[in-house]
Amino acid sequence: MQHVGRVINRVIQAGERASEKEHKREISSGENCPRCRGQGIYLENGVAHRCSCMKQKAINNRFRHANLVGRMREYTFEKFDFRFYSPVLKDTEVTGLSYRDIAVRTFEAAKRFVEEVKVNPHCRGLFVCGPTGSGKTFLAAAIANSLILNGHQVLFTVVPDLLDEIKATYDRPDSAYREMELIDAARRVEVLILDDLGAHNYTDWTRNKIYSILNFRLNHRLPAVITSNLELAELEEYLGERTTSRIVEMCRVYRLLVDRDIRYLINQTRER
Repeated sequence: MQHVGRVINRVIQAGERASEKEHKREISSGENCPRCRGQGIYLENGVAHRCSCMKQKAINNRFRHANLVGRMREYTFEKFDFRFYSPVLKDTEVTGLSYRDIAVRTFEAAKRFVEEVKVNPHCRGLFVCGPTGSGKTFLAAAIANSLILNGHQVLFTVVPDLLDEIKATYDRPDSAYREMELIDAARRVEVLILDDLGAHNYTDWTRNKIYSILNFRLNHRLPAVITSNLELAELEEYLGERTTSRIVEMCRVYRLLVDRDIRYLINQTRER
């Protein structure tokens, strides 16, 4: 028969764990901390303690600054589904591997990148290409989420949105300052994730902005994760040789291939 004291202790500890989970849920949902009332410190038996909500708030701030919004916070390595990648269809042009083997290789490279950043902030980045709906954005967001939870500074930005945001600053009286603020954020952040660097209507202006960001990061050995619907050779037609050359130098190149758009398949499953 178990000692009564041990049983009581287990009950107390279980209650404390449940209370802590509820506490974290309240803070992560944006509610004011019921323990410290937003002060960061609470009193217990006359002793001041640092509230755990401060750590959760720091994580929330990193997510907000990373520009990871909505469902993208739910994209994790654990939820990456290899069933969408055919074990039969093969990449006959480059690797000769099945779509699934390519997905496994790219997935492992993404996880390895996260581990490398933890020990070396100047490691090489990743360039992940593939057709629309092949899981590139999901994997890039999984990288971002994992890094943020490990205390790293990340900026996740969709390339057309970033360029539009920069253009929008020109309508402001402090346009020069705001433009440099946006560009510097992309240049200097610990890990930059550029999503959807594809076949857009690039002008000399937009090409120069992208080049400026990537060239700065290359010179300062700051990693970037880049996704694109285009192979590097195709991308060169839109961005020019000097930009794609820098991508090759700063990133390892991987692919994701699917026979059908994953978003379409997920939607079909929901309707059923």
